[in-house]
Amino acid sequence: MDHQVPSSWLPLSPCTPTCLPPPVVPAGLTQALRLVAVAAVLLTTLVTVPVVRRGPWLSACCRGLLRAVGVRLRVPGGARDWRGVLVVANHVSWIDVLALTALSPVRLVAKREVGQWPLIGRLARSAGALFIDRAGLRALPGTIAELTVAMRRGDAVAVFPEGTTWCGTAAGPFRRAAFQAALQAGAPVRPVAICFRYRDGTPTKAAAFVGAQSLLDSMLRVLRTPGLTCELTILPDVAPIGDRRSLARRAEAAVALATGVEHGSRSPCGLAT
Repeated sequence: MDHQVPSSWLPLSPCTPTCLPPPVVPAGLTQALRLVAVAAVLLTTLVTVPVVRRGPWLSACCRGLLRAVGVRLRVPGGARDWRGVLVVANHVSWIDVLALTALSPVRLVAKREVGQWPLIGRLARSAGALFIDRAGLRALPGTIAELTVAMRRGDAVAVFPEGTTWCGTAAGPFRRAAFQAALQAGAPVRPVAICFRYRDGTPTKAAAFVGAQSLLDSMLRVLRTPGLTCELTILPDVAPIGDRRSLARRAEAAVALATGVEHGSRSPCGLAT
């Protein structure tokens, strides 16, 4: 029988759907048209990505999915070469995955359950996702070795070290395991701060995917929220020196400074905005 870690080891977030604001507009024709567009782009992606197997094409498909759900991608300062780096970001929404992949081809680290999801799991496997068992320590060394090999051969590996989603006005501590792979590979760590805003620049939690929400519920909420922007701020690289604890702390501090949200606090998330 596989060894299971105590439940206290698993990443937990206090954020729930009560953190979220009500949808801005009622369901209607725009939402229906967006759903049709999402289905069309997702179907195209599922059919073509396993055949084409080219990073730029996957990025283009993710940009198409963002446009279909009505989310604008903003990258202040522009993107950089992501080869052979460990990309780490705060985790707010399923949109984070699309946004990072739209920016540059990355191999995302995801929980094992994602690989079993219908449609999404198939797409993740086709895109080269690396799956991790969050409940078992026995497989962790093998996962770290796999991440190390991927970065040594020039792949960009992306991970959300909080281990689960938070609403955006609260954030979780960065778990250290993936940083060990960066140290072993001698790969720089590239922190990315993710923030969602309305069209006028006001921060919002409308896109957060938290608590007992289903993916469909969260998607419908996003489709009913006009003017959403996903902002990715690419921060200076953190050199792979020291131990994994200090490396995780430096990356976490960089993201916290950019978002203005302290990591590790378990206090209530505040009013919905």
